[in-house]
Amino acid sequence: MWHDAPIGGPSPMAPRGPDRTACRPVLLDLVLIAIGLGLLTYAADQFVMGAARLAVVLSVAPVVIGAVVVGFGTSAPELLVSALAAGRGDVELSVGNVVGSNSANLTLILGVAALITVIRIDAGILKRELPLTAAGTVVFAYAVQDGITTAEGVVLLALLAVALLVIIRADRTDDAPGEQELAAEVVEFLDADEPPAPGREALRTLLGLLGTLAGAQAMVTGATGVADELGLAEGFIGLTLVAVGTSLPELVTSVAAARKGEDELIVGNLLGSNLFNSLAVGGVIGLVGPGTIDDPDLTGFAVGIMLAVLALAAFAMITSNRVVRWEAIALLALYAVTVPMLA
Repeated sequence: MWHDAPIGGPSPMAPRGPDRTACRPVLLDLVLIAIGLGLLTYAADQFVMGAARLAVVLSVAPVVIGAVVVGFGTSAPELLVSALAAGRGDVELSVGNVVGSNSANLTLILGVAALITVIRIDAGILKRELPLTAAGTVVFAYAVQDGITTAEGVVLLALLAVALLVIIRADRTDDAPGEQELAAEVVEFLDADEPPAPGREALRTLLGLLGTLAGAQAMVTGATGVADELGLAEGFIGLTLVAVGTSLPELVTSVAAARKGEDELIVGNLLGSNLFNSLAVGGVIGLVGPGTIDDPDLTGFAVGIMLAVLALAAFAMITSNRVVRWEAIALLALYAVTVPMLA
């Protein structure tokens, strides 16, 4: 209710315009988020490139580099952001980050890449990475229904070890032409025609990891601050802002691969990232910051969207063995529709 101002001056109850003091924390948080986004984009890319080139030096099979090093390496931001958030007790933000990143990978990022080039799906990916990713995502979705416990974290990490063994053993026994083509694409993507310098790539990897850690810290601090100041649920912030920010390395890698015509590397990268998010990041959340989740929309509706996106993407891959431009537009439209629904 408004009060008339006394003759001597305005009433203390009268509106005074925007409160600059109250706005300052939000602005600072937004600056931290922007800094975190920049660091995550650049530093994580350098970390992935350095780690992959070191793997070349160590004579790791190119297919394993594409499926494991590149795919899992691009999920380093999700791992660090979720671990930091879980350690601070923000389990909803950390789980929301995984759910949102998994959804964004198979809608936003796959859609952007498929707009650039038609993406072919290798038979080996359909036989190996897709079932492993689907199984890992379903197990993660089940584990977080009532929150996540330490025991569930251990189980998720154990399943990750099993998945890695399956991928590595399959690489040793599968010499199909599609695998050889994927290996050639990995080598070309890394610009590894000449042997990388081990010392330089080790330094690149270390600095990239440190930069990614700093970016993750800035992102978590800024995101939790925005959630507190604006009264938003941390799960929603994790599903949207944080998830997109931590998915930028996947976006950068996928766009670069699409521009070079290395389309088979894209799907392996995205599926590997989702597998790592579900099992490794989910496992770390359970070990670092186990806790309950009080947001039913996060464990119900948002997780349901993640599983639906996975099912649609898997159906498209299996039925046509490629992702064409009209499907890319449909994926981007799906992402654009689901974000407001999550809000």
